[in-house]
Amino acid sequence: MFKKVLIGGGVVLVLVVLYHATNAKSYVRTSAASVQESVQDAIPIEFQLKRARNMIRDIVPEVRKNMHIIAREEVEVERLENQIEAAEKKAAKDKEDMLRLKSDLESGKEAYTYSGRIYTVSQVKQDLANRFERYQTNDATLESLRSIREARSRSLEAARQKLENMLASRSQLLVEIENLEARLQVVSATEAGNKYHFDDTNLGRVKELVSDLRTRLSVAERLASAETRFHDEIPLENVAPEDIVEKVAEYFGTPAESLKPAETDVAKGK
Repeated sequence: MFKKVLIGGGVVLVLVVLYHATNAKSYVRTSAASVQESVQDAIPIEFQLKRARNMIRDIVPEVRKNMHIIAREEVEVERLENQIEAAEKKAAKDKEDMLRLKSDLESGKEAYTYSGRIYTVSQVKQDLANRFERYQTNDATLESLRSIREARSRSLEAARQKLENMLASRSQLLVEIENLEARLQVVSATEAGNKYHFDDTNLGRVKELVSDLRTRLSVAERLASAETRFHDEIPLENVAPEDIVEKVAEYFGTPAESLKPAETDVAKGK
C-alpha cells in the first residue's frame, strides 16, 4: 500500500513539473513575441521603408548573377544542339553507307571495287562490321546527348521562369513601396497640419472692426438720406395740387364738405 502511494505521488510530482515547465516555455515564447512586436512598432515607418528599398537594391546583384548563369546555360544548350545536329547528319550518312555495303554483299559477288580499289568479300564484311559497331556506339552517344539536351533545356526554362518571377516580384514590391511612401506623406502632412495652431485673435479683432465700420457707414448713409427727406418748413418747390381735397374725398368715398374743418362755437359767434 505504501509503495502504491509513493508511486502515485511520484507520478503526480512528474505531472506538476511537466505542467510548470510547459507553462514556463509558453510564457517565454509569449514574452519574446511581445518584445519583438514592441520593437517592430518602435521602429519608424520611414526607416522601415528605406530598409525595404535597400533590400530590393540588394537583390540586383543576385538578379545579374542569375542572368549570367542563364546566358551561359543558353550558350551551352545551343552548343549541345549543334553537336546533336552534326551527329545526326553523320549518323544518317553512316547508315546510308552501311546499307550500301549490305546491299553489295547481298549481290553475291566475289570482289567489290570502291574508289578504284578492289576488296574481297571478307574485307567488305569486316568493314561493315566495324562501321556497324561504331554506329551503335555513336547512336548511344547521340541518345545520351539528346537526353542531356532535354534535361538542360528543362532546367534552363525553369531558371528563366524563376528569373521572370523574381523580376516581376521586384517590380511589384517597388510599386507597393512607392504606394506606402505616398500614403506616409499624406499621413505626415495631416499630422503636421494638426500640430499647427495659429493665433487668430488679431484676425478676429480686424473682423469686428470692419463689421463696426460697415455698420457706422450704413448709419451715416441713412442719416444723409434722411436730411434730404425731412424738413421743418413746407417746401415751396413742390406745390400741392389744388384739387387735393376732392381727390381724397373721391378716394375714400366721403363728401368733400366733411373733410373741411368743423366750425367751432366761437366761430359761430356763440
